[in-house]
Order: sequence, then structure tokens, then C-alpha cells
Amino acid sequence: MAAEPTDDAPDPRTGTRRASATLDVIPPHVERGDVDADGRVGAVAYPYRVYEANATIERAFLPEREVSYVASVDRARNLVLRADTVPDVESNDVDDVLVLPADLPAELCRERAHDTVFEWTARKFALGSAPDVDLGRGVDARKLFWLAERDDGDVIVDSATGDESRLDG
Repeated sequence: MAAEPTDDAPDPRTGTRRASATLDVIPPHVERGDVDADGRVGAVAYPYRVYEANATIERAFLPEREVSYVASVDRARNLVLRADTVPDVESNDVDDVLVLPADLPAELCRERAHDTVFEWTARKFALGSAPDVDLGRGVDARKLFWLAERDDGDVIVDSATGDESRLDG
């Protein structure tokens, strides 16, 4: 679901907003209040579309083989990543959030996910014919990253894993 900002206009350079927004998000494992910070903790909402996918491989003299994948389309960087599960999403009000735009439209997300699952299957198996790729349900979700101010340098914290990275420059 699209962000519904409650204040502030979009940044004319990026189309993003820094405000309060109601977003469909992957539930955070690490809450904003749990982040170690010496100052403010802001948020960035990053757009994904995640698909369940199955590839069916026909094999001579053997039954068909079916392989399952979860394809996560990064809608800001226009690439497809493998994921473990399709996330459950929840609608949350998020304050002081920078909402990155989902630059990749839904139809292109589906096309990229299909092509990538085809490639993953072709790399893994010796194929006599093209695999049949079926994309199941797709879920739009935003993943939250916490931006924490610290005296020794700012960090970004992945709300799902708790992994931290330094913000350089």
C-alpha cells in the first residue's frame, strides 16, 4: 500500500517524504526504541515486492521436478534477491520517516521476478527444455531501517535483523 504522509511535501529532488506515514511494513524485530543512540533515531522505509515462485522442470524418463523460491524485488534499486519467506506485513504509523519511492512498477516487478527465477533454475539444473515458471502471490512491503545518531558516527540499523552499518560521509 502506498504511504499516506500526514505532513511535509515531497523532496523535489528524490520524491521522498520525511513525515509521519501509514505504511505496510515487515514487522520490525528491532524496534526503534531499542536502538542504541546518543541522539535522534530516524527511519527509512524501503520498498519491496515479494513473490512465491515455483519452477517446473520437465525431465526425460523421470517425473517433473518442482523447485520453490521466494523472489524479493528491490523496487528502489531494480534488482531481484532471493529471500527465505514471504513476509507477513502489518500496517503501522511511522513517525519521522523518509519513504523511498517504489520506482519499479508492479508489472515490471513481476517480469523481473519471473526472469530471475528462470535464471536461478537454469543455473542450478541441467535443462532439456525451458522451465515453466509460476509466480504465486505477491506482497508489497516496506522494510524499515533505523538511522541512529551517535557521538562516534551515525549508523543504519536493519529493523528485521539488527545488523548495523556505519554511515560514511
